[in-house]
Amino acid sequence: MRRIVVTDSNYPDLAHELAVAAKHGATLEEARCTSPEEVVHAARGADVLLVQFAQVTRKAIDVMAANAAIVRYGVGLDNIDVSAAQCRGVRVAYVPDYATGEVADHTVALILAALRRIIPLDRSVRHGKWDSVEICRPIQSFAHSVVGIVGFGRIAREVHARLQSFGFSSVVSDPYADETVLHRLHARAVDLDTLFAIADVVTLHAPLVETTKHLADARRLGLMKPTAFIVNTARGALIDTDALEELLQSKRIGGAALDVFEEEPLPARSILQNLPNVILTPHAAWYSIQSLERLQMLAADEVDRHLSGRPARYPAPNPTSASVD
Repeated sequence: MRRIVVTDSNYPDLAHELAVAAKHGATLEEARCTSPEEVVHAARGADVLLVQFAQVTRKAIDVMAANAAIVRYGVGLDNIDVSAAQCRGVRVAYVPDYATGEVADHTVALILAALRRIIPLDRSVRHGKWDSVEICRPIQSFAHSVVGIVGFGRIAREVHARLQSFGFSSVVSDPYADETVLHRLHARAVDLDTLFAIADVVTLHAPLVETTKHLADARRLGLMKPTAFIVNTARGALIDTDALEELLQSKRIGGAALDVFEEEPLPARSILQNLPNVILTPHAAWYSIQSLERLQMLAADEVDRHLSGRPARYPAPNPTSASVD
């Protein structure tokens, strides 16, 4: 009997996954893995792994059944050794399109809240202070503000479309972006350093691969205006956290709005929690009632495709590619 193993999940139920297991006469096991070693144990002989946040290493891939598959609940693949899977012939699929609108909405909400100083203004009123000019300074009108978009895949394009109605100018850095599309969407292509230097808010939408890890490092963050914000709803490791903390503490940049972090959950020791110029959300940009339903339904569909001998809807791209979704 074939085995489908859910390495980890925080979903209310696994109805879609159970249905596809029943369709193929397979068992569905919830492993609740909290370490790579536990994933190796759970993966032994598995025909399919359904993975949320767990780290799937080469060791785990090597003990899976022949002709196995890994399905990632979500957009990123940085917690799966895709190269090792491809070398062994283990199919990897993912679900990059389940929450495009939700992530775009969350990103724009963070951008607007950061630039309009919503959190500091709220705190000032709660503490009995009534001085909008002091708290707001140096807010610029949106019509005089530049948004720098790093990566221009489907989520980034949705962010751009939403921001257009507020009057922002946009610059984009993405080596895979089509110049014709950028021109049609009134976005200007620039290199990364220029983007960080001229943007009033930088929003990150690149995948996490070897070439993009810490793309927002100390040098590049140091190029930002002292009033500029950085927003990240993509992958935590796109930003060098130590460098960001130092720049925020010294107020050499305006602030940050972060939904993803290099270490999740955000450790209690993190100084980000105590900085007044930071907005934090707990990797929640993807969530709505509808997106959760789509995620599990589409992940179960990938399992069904594999067990039925059909091609994946979204197979994993080459792990060296920095193209974006």
